[in-house]
Amino acid sequence: MPEPVPTPHASAYAQQELLDLDRRHVWHPYGPMPGRQEPLVVESASGVRLRLADGGGELVDGMSSWWSAIHGYNHPVLNDAARSQLERMSHVMFGGLTHEPAVRLAKHLVDMSPEGLEHVFLADSGSVSVEVAVKMCLQYWRSLGRPEKHKLLTWRGGYHGDTWQPMSVCDPEGGMHELWSGALPRQIFADPPPAAYEESYAEHLRETIAAHAHEVAAVIVEPVVQGAGGMRFHAPAYLRVLREACDAHGVLLVFDEIATGFGRTGTLFAADHAAVTPDVMCVGKALTGGYLTLAATLCTARVADGISRGEVPVLAHGPTFMGNPLAAAVACASIELLLAQDWRTEVKRIESGLADGLGALADAPGVRDVRVLGAIGVVQLDHEVDMAAATRAAVDEGVWLRPFRDLVYTMPPFITGDADLARICRAVGAVARAA
Repeated sequence: MPEPVPTPHASAYAQQELLDLDRRHVWHPYGPMPGRQEPLVVESASGVRLRLADGGGELVDGMSSWWSAIHGYNHPVLNDAARSQLERMSHVMFGGLTHEPAVRLAKHLVDMSPEGLEHVFLADSGSVSVEVAVKMCLQYWRSLGRPEKHKLLTWRGGYHGDTWQPMSVCDPEGGMHELWSGALPRQIFADPPPAAYEESYAEHLRETIAAHAHEVAAVIVEPVVQGAGGMRFHAPAYLRVLREACDAHGVLLVFDEIATGFGRTGTLFAADHAAVTPDVMCVGKALTGGYLTLAATLCTARVADGISRGEVPVLAHGPTFMGNPLAAAVACASIELLLAQDWRTEVKRIESGLADGLGALADAPGVRDVRVLGAIGVVQLDHEVDMAAATRAAVDEGVWLRPFRDLVYTMPPFITGDADLARICRAVGAVARAA
């Protein structure tokens, strides 16, 4: 007699059994196997709150689920989009077929992105979208008879993902991918960008690009905000310097907007701070409002035409779940929801709340720096965070945070109210004191 199938929403396991199985079988991100810190079990989520299992209470989410859930959880508009699409088809292969959600999404992305980005390649995740961007740039130059232009140039302090080519342009010293420095492709690194504009650094960028233009296919950077590499901000004017230097020396320019896209920095895309159009741009994370994994690589007609004129006139990349209609439909709904609201005012309100709430920590013991931009708040410590102590301190304040290295930061959903925002700031302060 087969065992009964659990009904939807009913757990097949008691909480301790679930945690035991988790420890035995589940490998969590950036963690050992088995894990050393017991994870919290989330039963459901709504608005900006995560509800813990077995009466564990609720936590205000200060992370937007790694920066993706900009509209919060269980949003009726996104739920309806998912349900409606599910009734039509959850997936169909994209080779030789197309469908309305993917086409509509591509049109949305072209319309809202910097002028000149006309073509959209849909990918599975942010890291894959960077892989595709790199492949585009290398194939572009190969198609033009310049295969020697196969290196990438970036500045230190960046992070672009955990797959192979993206790892090669993450910071090679002190970053999470330093382990692979002997095996990864060797790329070219400029110094990290200063927060404020300095002409001497701008000249350093120009000289570095000029010196390596004969072998560099593209410059790739995170515009304005370096994310998981250190949560550093830099002057938008450097993006104009890169654009001008790349144009002068025949180098493509790639912006990784996976973390910064869809309003997080106060403009739709960080490139908008400098009114610069890259040749290739990667987006992900908030693309589906945190509902499903999806990313995209956008490029100009110049890049697409160059590839199409080559000996191999196709971009040889095609993920199985490329253009997934369920994810694309939710992404369309998320973008439409964002654009229908006064998101700029909401992000500005969050920026003001974070500046007020975190500013007092600037002189606190153990704090090296406090910085805020858009819906991003960062407290940098003068020591590594004790993750166990940090988690306890945040949870005691009723907030979910996930610090790393020496950084306690928050990227709350755009719907976070003022009272919850103040609560997040108190939790950041508690972590800074405890960790």
